[in-house]
Amino acid sequence: MKILFLVQGEGRGHLTQAISMSQILRGAGHDIVGAMVGSAVGRLIPSFFEEQIHSQVYYFNAPSIAYNGGGMNVKRTLLGLVTHLPQYIKSLRYIHQTIREIQPDLIISFYETYSGLYNVLYGTKIPMICVAHQYLILHPDFTSPKNSGISRILINLNSKAASWKANQRLALSFREMESLPDEKLIVVPPLLRQEVRDLYPLKEDFFLVYMTHHSLSEQIIAWHLKHPEIRLQCFWDKADVPDEHQIDETLAFHRINSQKYLSMLASCRALVTTAGFESVCEAMYLGKPVMMVPVPNHYEQECNALDGVISGAGVTSKSFNLSVLLDYLPHHIDQSEKFRNWYHRGEAMFIKNVEVFDKNPPVKQFAIAGQTKK
Repeated sequence: MKILFLVQGEGRGHLTQAISMSQILRGAGHDIVGAMVGSAVGRLIPSFFEEQIHSQVYYFNAPSIAYNGGGMNVKRTLLGLVTHLPQYIKSLRYIHQTIREIQPDLIISFYETYSGLYNVLYGTKIPMICVAHQYLILHPDFTSPKNSGISRILINLNSKAASWKANQRLALSFREMESLPDEKLIVVPPLLRQEVRDLYPLKEDFFLVYMTHHSLSEQIIAWHLKHPEIRLQCFWDKADVPDEHQIDETLAFHRINSQKYLSMLASCRALVTTAGFESVCEAMYLGKPVMMVPVPNHYEQECNALDGVISGAGVTSKSFNLSVLLDYLPHHIDQSEKFRNWYHRGEAMFIKNVEVFDKNPPVKQFAIAGQTKK
């Protein structure tokens, strides 16, 4: 099959999920003919995506979350949507034009905002599968943070809008849950890149910190000044500093670099992250305890953190007070074996759900009583 990806470029989770899916589908004999990536005006997509997707990458402007003082700024986010509306309309036309030129057999969307709108406006007959952890929040058995009914309604409306007229939703999950085929909701394991699966975990004496926005570094620095004896290696997206920004002997900030990040993840004592689903999954696979710090006013991350705690990933905190992690570590129970057992069921599930839409499936051979039956 000729398969085209539509990928939300904010953060790194959807990008790495797309890379992992491309590895699985190529291994099954399918062709990834392109990856269309939406990103905020002025934001750069990490270089590792082009290096590892091994396909033509097409970029377009897409809505994104605005941050202020380390938290999500709802007013600025909505203002940016209105301000850049002409560019977003242009992006939608660009997506349509590119799809017409490529003529894929299947589109796989990794929570890209335009996906559902594209289906509605252009009435495409190309089947679409939507993949994201956010779709799990549609599940009636998903546990939401307390007093978050309105937020859950809003995010589910967004998830439904992003998957309007899609043929299937694949909901990535830390753990196994019942699928709901009648509601186009299939619960599947996480997507992890081959590079993660090839890592050999070690345990060195430092904490690894990953943040979705460099403004969150202020909290890290404040805690570090009180605890300079704890070694911290941090990754951020700040563009106007060197690739490695050494604050002092025990605190360093690194521009997002896939190989360097994964190397440090494999050897760190624990991970501190802004509750991104992908980062927590990688840590669980490698047996690393996680402290999850949801971005303020970011409901998705609040859900990720709570779900991660339920799944045994680690502990959650409202701020980058790493003392919470220090107190938690003696009580952590390694969940890596259980997580890996669930994860390794994923490849067959993804291939099965994709090949349902293959109009010309390859002829499979089965050996029966010494004969080959086609």
